[in-house]
Amino acid sequence: MVKRCWFLMFLLVGTLCLCSADVLAKGKRRSVPQREGWELVWHDEFDGRRLSDEWTRIPRFKNPSEWDKFMSSHDRLYEVKGGKLTLYGLVNDFLPEDTAHFLTGGVYTKGKVYFQRGRLDVRLKMDDASGAWPAAWLLPDGRWPHDGEIDIMERLNHDDFAHQTIHSAVTEYDHERRKTQNWHYTAPIRKGDWNVYSVVLTEDSVSFLINDKLTFTYRKESEHGPGQFPYDRPMYLLLDMQLGGDWVGPINPRELPYRYQIDYVRFYKMKN
Repeated sequence: MVKRCWFLMFLLVGTLCLCSADVLAKGKRRSVPQREGWELVWHDEFDGRRLSDEWTRIPRFKNPSEWDKFMSSHDRLYEVKGGKLTLYGLVNDFLPEDTAHFLTGGVYTKGKVYFQRGRLDVRLKMDDASGAWPAAWLLPDGRWPHDGEIDIMERLNHDDFAHQTIHSAVTEYDHERRKTQNWHYTAPIRKGDWNVYSVVLTEDSVSFLINDKLTFTYRKESEHGPGQFPYDRPMYLLLDMQLGGDWVGPINPRELPYRYQIDYVRFYKMKN
């Protein structure tokens, strides 16, 4: 009887260990640190060997703008390994049917996962290169810029700081009204290291943080009408690697390939 009990216990422990390993292998169910006062409601730790179905590779659109002009879904631009998603910027010497001189990777949750009223954290690490323009940002389904854009992080070239920005019809077209409060801020980062970029979304404010330090808050001003604060709506996340353009400047091919690494994405709702 004693031997049988020990045998059953051994089987139970073995089963629990297998279940635990299976949970870790699936990645998204692994235990992650909780934030005090917040409930984790969605996350991706990139622990598998491929992107989850909640992400889509960003296409190059029919009339591309600067941020998507080199976008490609080619496998060489994407890597999920060691608990990291890496997006690459490469010289195009491997895809002759694409006439673009460079190719870049990007993913988004459009049509799949949307974020509203909560805290979104992304942990990122970026190479240095002239003409490099990695970004993490939020967009709604709608018209740009009237329905809003939130840039959680943009970083250029070899900079030791990042940009965090609000976009709307007011910031783009009404330069007098946008002077009422900050809509763009730059803050230092740990260059060459991991940094956590965050945005806290409420019904009347958008707050930006880097490594848990508040950088600035953009608030709703009801007297200016709905166009001043279009951000209290579902928005999807974009993570993309771009090269070149009027803002970032010329590309140096000798500094490629470029790696944009994402450790995790975590979204929290405030506890009642």
